Amino acid sequence: MPETSEAQFDAIVIGAGFAGMYQLHLLRDKLGLKVRVLEQGSGVGGTWYWNRYPGARCDTESHAYCYTFSESLYCSWDWSERYPEQPEIMRYLNFAADQLDLKKDIQFDTRVSGASWDEDVRCWRIMTENHGEYTARFLITAVGCLSAANIPNFKGLDSFKGQWIHTGSWPQDGVDFSGKRVGLIGTGSTGVQATPVIAKEADHLTVFQRTPNYSVPARNAPLTEDFKRSVHKNFEEIARNMKATTNGHPWGVENRRAVETSADEQERLLEAAWQVGGMQFRAVFNDIMVDEAANKVMADFVTRKIRETVKDPITAEKLTAFDHHYSTKRPIIDSHYFETYNRENVSLVDVKEAPIEEITPRGLRTSDGTEYDLDIIVFATGYDGVTGPLTRLNLIGRDGLSLGDVWQEGPKTYLGLQVEGFPNLFTITGPQSPSVLTNMPVAIEQHAEWIANAITHIDQIGASCMEPTSTAVNEWETQVQKAAQATLLITAKSSWYLGANVPGKPRVFLPYAGGMARYRDICEDVVEQNYKGFKVA
Repeated sequence: MPETSEAQFDAIVIGAGFAGMYQLHLLRDKLGLKVRVLEQGSGVGGTWYWNRYPGARCDTESHAYCYTFSESLYCSWDWSERYPEQPEIMRYLNFAADQLDLKKDIQFDTRVSGASWDEDVRCWRIMTENHGEYTARFLITAVGCLSAANIPNFKGLDSFKGQWIHTGSWPQDGVDFSGKRVGLIGTGSTGVQATPVIAKEADHLTVFQRTPNYSVPARNAPLTEDFKRSVHKNFEEIARNMKATTNGHPWGVENRRAVETSADEQERLLEAAWQVGGMQFRAVFNDIMVDEAANKVMADFVTRKIRETVKDPITAEKLTAFDHHYSTKRPIIDSHYFETYNRENVSLVDVKEAPIEEITPRGLRTSDGTEYDLDIIVFATGYDGVTGPLTRLNLIGRDGLSLGDVWQEGPKTYLGLQVEGFPNLFTITGPQSPSVLTNMPVAIEQHAEWIANAITHIDQIGASCMEPTSTAVNEWETQVQKAAQATLLITAKSSWYLGANVPGKPRVFLPYAGGMARYRDICEDVVEQNYKGFKVA
């Protein structure tokens, strides 16, 4: 495509989910910039556009999983359930896009194949697979933290005669499981959500588990009209609480230590929280992520609940053979996951004991020689999290520097917002920011607003570009690892927070574990000190 005015922009945003849509609104409507969003899908939604697998549901309560920058937008929408399903989230995001008139500046069905910084003219050149090249002063990635599917490189996959699907790229028209022998590989959050739904339809479901995970019942239910009115009435308080809490939820952690609570009181509190269910179960005590004894109180309670639910003791033992402390991997909530193993058409295979050796034309074979005949294989194997969506963009910075090479031993950023050697590249909820440890819309709004303010600052002082200094990057990396080391999160060696689910990926803790509220203060302090740690040229 020739460099015409139609292909030149002040900013290009990659991705049209929560992050890309809000960034477009800020840059176009607040700053008056010429902006184009490039989106691989055929509609808005980002990660949710692709995550259509059975049972796909948000694990943040609906009244907190939405934009809070606008009271009118917030109060113009009513959620139907405590934890919304994928179709409802998609309806909400389309509603928001229409209210803000965003779609006219989003180019769908456009996959970015690469981008490179042009030092001579101080701009980014963005290449696409099917729509030529664009140029922009600023390049902003809004590609999400969990959007790069991790498909295991199993021997013989191409030989399989049936159908195989990854949950992160589910077919638009769905999958018919009726009368089929289904194998589901993976028991993280996605596998836990999909298992009960597939089991109801399939002739037989075999779940292949490598690592069992703790899970708490979601207790999902329709929202009452009184609750909906209350949420709208208390918008300001809800929004304020979300910004002030560690994880960006509208509720905080109780000021109570498990190790200072009697055993009887521990049981009473945990049972009450178990009946309420959901993510708030983790908030009963404030020391479970820093004290092994406190964590054991929670772990033992959840383990006991699982064993009470699953009737077969051998299956129950497999489901509770945990290799990590409670909540040190991504916390999971479920809708009748463990009850599903009481069905006659569901079986559990421990692939840590007998790993999957190869995919065969008829199904798959494990190392003990057992072959499982399958019609459909579902890969619920997660994602190349946090860094994968960015390294797969083929970003080239100054002097031909590849982002993949820079991050060969782990991500190096400043505040998770910028990378040295990549001027004017901003990464919304990038690695080394709170991102996946928080309620994502809260983290997204903070990042998008910070980026918009930074661009305003660049223009106000007549500068052309911004990037971090080496000193700032190194100091921030030290802070990120120090924050992780202060918690039990770093002990979960099989966690994707450490990149453990992707062969060859460096084992480095990826998000910032110091909490959203503290991180917000750090970012504000950087601005108050005239963007300390950034070079504004």
